[in-house]
Amino acid sequence: MARILISCGEPSGDLYAGALTAALRDLDTGARVFGLGGDHLRDGGAELVAHYRGLAATGLSEALAVLPRSYAVYRELVSCARAERPDVFVAVDFPEINFRVAAAVRRLGIPVVYYIGPQLWAWRRRRIQTMRRLVDLALVIFPFEEALYREARIPVEFVGHPLLELSSATEGRADFLRSLELDPALPTIALLPGSRPNELRAILPDVARAAGLVRKRIPAAQFVVARAPNLDDALLAPVGPLVESGAAVVVEGRTDDVLAAADVVVTASGTATVQTAIHRRPMVIVYRLSALTYRIVKTFSHVRHAGMANLIAGEPVVPELIQDAFTPAAVADEVVSFLTDSARAERTRTALGQVRARLGSAGASRRTAERILSVAGRGPGSGCLPGDGAESLQ
Repeated sequence: MARILISCGEPSGDLYAGALTAALRDLDTGARVFGLGGDHLRDGGAELVAHYRGLAATGLSEALAVLPRSYAVYRELVSCARAERPDVFVAVDFPEINFRVAAAVRRLGIPVVYYIGPQLWAWRRRRIQTMRRLVDLALVIFPFEEALYREARIPVEFVGHPLLELSSATEGRADFLRSLELDPALPTIALLPGSRPNELRAILPDVARAAGLVRKRIPAAQFVVARAPNLDDALLAPVGPLVESGAAVVVEGRTDDVLAAADVVVTASGTATVQTAIHRRPMVIVYRLSALTYRIVKTFSHVRHAGMANLIAGEPVVPELIQDAFTPAAVADEVVSFLTDSARAERTRTALGQVRARLGSAGASRRTAERILSVAGRGPGSGCLPGDGAESLQ
């Protein structure tokens, strides 16, 4: 019966961690899983040591604002590791806390598995050396990551993307839209403005303005807003007029149904672009950071594309409107183009089908669970790499 400490700090990581926990408990019915996460992790059968609510942020000033809570959660996780002596620590993305927890648990002789590694290939590549010191096994979800980790001499395995097993609609387009009192015969645009409060503040007002411009050109257009969990109602205020007019509906907890019912998607850059690609829906990727954060990211960035769908494809198969390029008019132009140019929409769907194929096969959560249980079976301390993880984190 394995004892597994797990840590994830934002909604997508919580989704993956919940599916992983369910797979772990299916393979080892006596497994005890506990740690940092959210509702999905708990529903998968884990005990929450702390909830991730209030930890996720993008941008420098936002990250500074959550430091006190981050430090408190870090201390709680390390204290739990000392008291419970888990067989393995599983970090799910979120390096802001997980790197430091990994360093601490290694000093306790507990092996570390990193599932869904941080995007080291995108920026701050020096962190790969930190990963090499801290991690016994990296389980990656994008095929191009495997070579990067092998080159850095980090034990690695590509397990496939968990969204392939998690991204399925529960209801057909017509029934879903009718349940929302929308017309299945009308053009439907999904709006996915992000899961972090600062993302919504920076993104949703202009997305809402873009929706208004689309309506002027295509009056029959209707919108479904996929709302992430644990968000304050005030953050959705920009779409209030659309909702009041009957042109838009806000839906929480049914993102796959929203995507499956959409003709076009406007989405914040991030995991949602992969989810949209799996559904083969033409999308417009948008994002905006503070001016200072954007300058820093541009300075240290090693990639040409912001959206995961384009990174996986190796070329811009869907439009990206980032920072100053992200304007209501530009978003509206792209949405209207997809709705009116059937040939372009079909080319995009074909390209996204190729992106989906590159993500591997379904079953990532079970494959990951098998590898984690294998590491846990070695017992605390065995198989750890040299060093105690006490080096300065870059």
